[in-house]
Amino acid sequence: MNMELTPRKKAVLRALIEDYIQYAEPVGSKTLVERRGLEFSSATLRHEMVELEEMGFLAQPHISSGRVPSPRGYRLFVDELMEYHGLSEIERETIDASMRLKAKELDRLIVKAGEFLSLLTRYTVYALTPRIDQVRLLRFDLFTAGDDTFVIVVVTDVHTVKNKVVRPPFPPAEGALRRLTAVLNDRLTGLVLRDVTQERMRSVTRQAGEAGVYVPYVAGFLAELLEEFDEREAFLAGQSHMLGHPEYHDILKARRLLEYLSDGRELTRLALADSDGSVRFVIGPENEAEELRDTSVVTASYRIGGNLRGFIGVVGPTRMDYARLSSRLAYFASRLGRLLSGGEEEAP
Repeated sequence: MNMELTPRKKAVLRALIEDYIQYAEPVGSKTLVERRGLEFSSATLRHEMVELEEMGFLAQPHISSGRVPSPRGYRLFVDELMEYHGLSEIERETIDASMRLKAKELDRLIVKAGEFLSLLTRYTVYALTPRIDQVRLLRFDLFTAGDDTFVIVVVTDVHTVKNKVVRPPFPPAEGALRRLTAVLNDRLTGLVLRDVTQERMRSVTRQAGEAGVYVPYVAGFLAELLEEFDEREAFLAGQSHMLGHPEYHDILKARRLLEYLSDGRELTRLALADSDGSVRFVIGPENEAEELRDTSVVTASYRIGGNLRGFIGVVGPTRMDYARLSSRLAYFASRLGRLLSGGEEEAP
C-alpha cells in the first residue's frame, strides 16, 4: 500500500510528539483528542497512527500501549513541523545576566556559561573552545617574582591572559626584564602567534642586547602556547541532570553514557553545528557513537571575532523539547559570541 504523508498525518504526528515530550508517556488516540484538541474521531486518529507507524515515524513499545515517536519522526518534526518558540523577556534577561561574567580567561568563561545553560535547560551541556590558529599577540610583561624567578605574561586577542613562572640558573635582573619587555612589545605585538618565527626571535635577541639572555625562555613559552591553542578544549556540565529524565532511570544505561561523555577526546568528536550558524540536531541513531544511539545532541556555534568558532551543545533523551531548546541555545550561543567578540556579534 502506497501511503502518503498528508497534512492530516503531519498534524497527528506533531500533536503526538508534543504530548510525548511533555508527559514522557506513550500516546493514544483518546489522549490526542482530550489533551491536544484534534478535531478527528478516535477511529480516524487510530488509523492515522497505524499508518504513521508503518511509515516509520512512530513506534509502539507494547501491543496494548499508545505510540511514541521514532528517531525518524523526531527528524521530520525538527525539520518541518515544530514551531520556533520565541524567548520571553524574562528568559532573555536571565541569559543576558548570566553573560555578564568577570572572567578574563576564555576557558573559565566557557565553563561558567556551560554550567548556567545546564541549569536553564535541565540537560547535560558540553562546550568546545575554538581551535585557535590565528591568535594575535597584544602585550608582553616580564617582571621578577623573587630572588631567583621571573614571570612572563602574554595577553592575546581571544580574551586570554597566559603566564609562566621561570627560574633561570642566575638571578633575574629587573632592568634587563624591562628592556626585553619593551623590545617584545615593539617587535611582536600585533603579530599572529604562528608567525613568530625563529628569525623574528633572533631579531629580538639582537635588539635586546644583554637582556637577550632571557629570550629562549620567552620563545619556549610561545611554543607551548601555540601547541595549547591548536587543540580544542572540551568542558562538560550538568551530568546529574541526566538522571532526572525517565529514559536514564536505568543506572547502567546512564553510567555508560556518562562515562562516554566524560572522555574529553570523545567530546571533541561530537557533532558540530553547521557553518552557517544555525542550530544542528543529531537524533538517536544519527549519532555515530554507539553510546549515543538513544540520545540526541543539539549544537550551536559561537564566534570570537574573525573566523574563530567554538561550539556549545546539549545532550539528552530523544524526547526533548526541541523547539524551546533550539531557541534558547541559539540565543545563548549568540550572546556568548557577542560577549567574547567585544560586542561584534548581534543577538538574534
